[in-house]
Amino acid sequence: MRDVTPRTEDLLDWYDAHARVLPWRVSPEDRAAGARPDPYRVWLSEIMLQQTTVAAVKDYFYRFTARWPTVTALAAAADAEVMGEWAGLGYYARARNLLKCARVVAGDLGGVFPDTHDGLIALPGIGPYTAAAIAAIAFDRPETVLDGNVERVMARLHDIHAPLPGSKETLRARAAALTPDVRPGDYAQAVMDLGATICTPRSPACGLCPWRAPCAARVAGTAADLPRKTPKKAKPVRQGTVYLGRRADGAWLVETRPDRGLLGGMLGWPGTDWTEAPPEPAPPCDGDWRILGAQVRHTFTHFHLILDVMIAALPADAAPGRGYFLDARAFRPGDMPTVMRKAFDLTRDSGPARAV
Repeated sequence: MRDVTPRTEDLLDWYDAHARVLPWRVSPEDRAAGARPDPYRVWLSEIMLQQTTVAAVKDYFYRFTARWPTVTALAAAADAEVMGEWAGLGYYARARNLLKCARVVAGDLGGVFPDTHDGLIALPGIGPYTAAAIAAIAFDRPETVLDGNVERVMARLHDIHAPLPGSKETLRARAAALTPDVRPGDYAQAVMDLGATICTPRSPACGLCPWRAPCAARVAGTAADLPRKTPKKAKPVRQGTVYLGRRADGAWLVETRPDRGLLGGMLGWPGTDWTEAPPEPAPPCDGDWRILGAQVRHTFTHFHLILDVMIAALPADAAPGRGYFLDARAFRPGDMPTVMRKAFDLTRDSGPARAV
């Protein structure tokens, strides 16, 4: 009779031989020798990895930890510097919550992260998944970690066809049943690695999987079809206009977006609201505004965006009703989120960035 019981020992043996090398991770060999993860680095990586790939996060993680090697150093950083360093990584509420959390840990907790799920989830920006991941990885707590990789592994392991997100609690219960008391931190990373490298969304490498014997979906021939997901609604398209104005001395007319809302706290260009109907013009100051012959196209989580770009050479005495002038020496396009950099790149590629 086929053994249908997944053994955590088999997964851990596989992880000991095949663990990914990641800049925030303590290897299983070092962990066995007594090395312990830095909770700050684990927390920072988990915040960065929310809805973002490992490949996209690595360089940001290196820059952040080189510039702010401790939670106390990060807590003391200027908001604009942190938001600028985060630019391009997306989901900017994470960066605002990153600073809030760092300041609570540094100011109220003496620079020490709580070592329990309940203590961690009370901090800004830390939800159930992130609290479980930090508690498990940083503090070896037997918490159930359920990200997209783990959901996929559990759906296939148990041949669960009910679609996500409705099946999430079923998958969580299956994951909880397998979470061990021995080496829970390594186990949490092992099951995520399994989903990321072997039990992949397309063409899973079932022949290399340490759980191939007890995998019900492999036996049924349904692994490639799981997990099922409820179809998403089509994303709406919104429109807007951004205004790129520059004085003769090189200063750019910019704004810092409100803390709340999309791209909150980030450096950007003044512009209209983003609406499904064509927006009313809203130039930030008087000027000879002219439209650029190209549009910015960008996709957010819930909608597609098309932006017209208006440019103008502004007089030295220009008095903006919105935004402020930033000296050319202080202006760094890299401090802007991707959608705003796209607008700048269009002007640069078309020439007017030098002309306006």
